[in-house]
Amino acid sequence: MMQVLGVEVIHALSPQAKGKIERPYGWMQDRIVRTCALENIDSIQGGRAVLREELDRYNNHQVHSTTGEIPSIRFARALKEGNSLFRPFALPKPYTSPKDVFCLRERRLVNAYRRISLFGREIQVRKVLPHEEVELHLIPDQDKGVLDIRIWCKNQILQSTTLPLDGMRVHF
Repeated sequence: MMQVLGVEVIHALSPQAKGKIERPYGWMQDRIVRTCALENIDSIQGGRAVLREELDRYNNHQVHSTTGEIPSIRFARALKEGNSLFRPFALPKPYTSPKDVFCLRERRLVNAYRRISLFGREIQVRKVLPHEEVELHLIPDQDKGVLDIRIWCKNQILQSTTLPLDGMRVHF
């Protein structure tokens, strides 16, 4: 999914870069654990409350040691100046539905009878030649008990179909 949206992972390649990322998280984890111990908090709900308070303090009140600024103020200024990587969400072409981006994906070869097999069921695929590869976008809907299948080939949607989830041995 991230590749479809044009997002790539950039790994920290040096111990210094890794430390720069890990240090604040280690510090925050230590502070949360110590606060829970000092206040005799022993439940998940209590720990979550401490985490929320700590995040609010860190993001909205504490001056960051590296930037010398409060993170929320720095972020708001970056947004205002257009100096942020955050952008409004837009569907990448050729997709017309978020379902095609946020889905499970499979590839299948169309057989000589223009069919594919999925979870032991045969699906007729029109508009493609035999032995051509298609991409399946699988969107499970547990509330309705169905699996929406959108079949794509060469950046074009060919068809949509729905299968019942019952009887499938896949855990979503």
